[in-house]
Amino acid sequence: MSRLVWLGAALLLGAVVPLWLGGADLLPRLRHFSPTLLVGLLGMIVLCWVINAWRLRLLLGQQGEHLKVVRSVGVVMATEFAICTTPGGSGGPVALIALLHREGVSAARSGAAFAMDQLNDLLFFFCAMLAIAGYAMFNRLGHSQQSMLMGSALMLCAALLLLLALLRWRRQVMRWNGRMLKRLGMAASRRRRWARKLLRFVQALAQTWRLPKRTLTLVFALTCAHWGLRYSVLYLVLQGLGANLAWIPSFLVQMLALSAGQFSLLPGGAGAAELTSATLLTPLVGGSAAAAAIVIWRGITYYFYLLAGAPVFVCLLARPLLQRWRRQVD
Repeated sequence: MSRLVWLGAALLLGAVVPLWLGGADLLPRLRHFSPTLLVGLLGMIVLCWVINAWRLRLLLGQQGEHLKVVRSVGVVMATEFAICTTPGGSGGPVALIALLHREGVSAARSGAAFAMDQLNDLLFFFCAMLAIAGYAMFNRLGHSQQSMLMGSALMLCAALLLLLALLRWRRQVMRWNGRMLKRLGMAASRRRRWARKLLRFVQALAQTWRLPKRTLTLVFALTCAHWGLRYSVLYLVLQGLGANLAWIPSFLVQMLALSAGQFSLLPGGAGAAELTSATLLTPLVGGSAAAAAIVIWRGITYYFYLLAGAPVFVCLLARPLLQRWRRQVD
């Protein structure tokens, strides 16, 4: 119950920010937004789900061949619903492991697929930052855009350094983790069980890494296609509202806003993402245009995920668990 209250408070905060920013001009701007463009943007999100399902099946290797296309799309939708409703997206990997377990995929393999998926995302953003930095060398960016680029680059470099450190000193990290669990009073048998699970995950990740280069290249190409579509939503929304903003600054706004939402630990970054995007967009396009853009952009890339993903999540995960609980009670 407390989680639902927490989610409701986050959603309310996310709605208050654009209402406060846009004022009386918000509703007229929303009314004049093209319904055809709105349908096209929603179609882009559906295409993103299909692309992510394709990525998932490729990363699962031979086990992914047994996962039907429609089922894999449902798994992706339910997983992203879990990401949007839990602090920092922490429910995503748990939901994915549970959903794939019902398809006969081991927890280590599904966890490795999720980790590899995240590595591809990180690699895409690193390449995007390099491309934007190269663009900035030959094209003058505004002061606010330069600040956004610097903030994004620092955040991304910190994430990469942390990841490399974990890979480089993974054995030391495992030993330190074991000592911490011992100090917390965990039984030795349970510590060994967790250590075995972690080792299976590392082995599964190594197997995923050894997939054919053609497969890994295709996965990265699909990653680029997914984020290219996803991060074009705000740009197209602003174009539909008549605001003149290039694709690169809209990309940076989304990257910083969604990162702030992740660090806030609010479900889906609701509230924090809206506040950050409002702060960054207002100097670029004005208050009313920024407010309308945030409403439509978050409606497509967050609230649509909730509305479309909730029934899929219930059908694939919540309903089977409820049926099992009822059988145990009876």
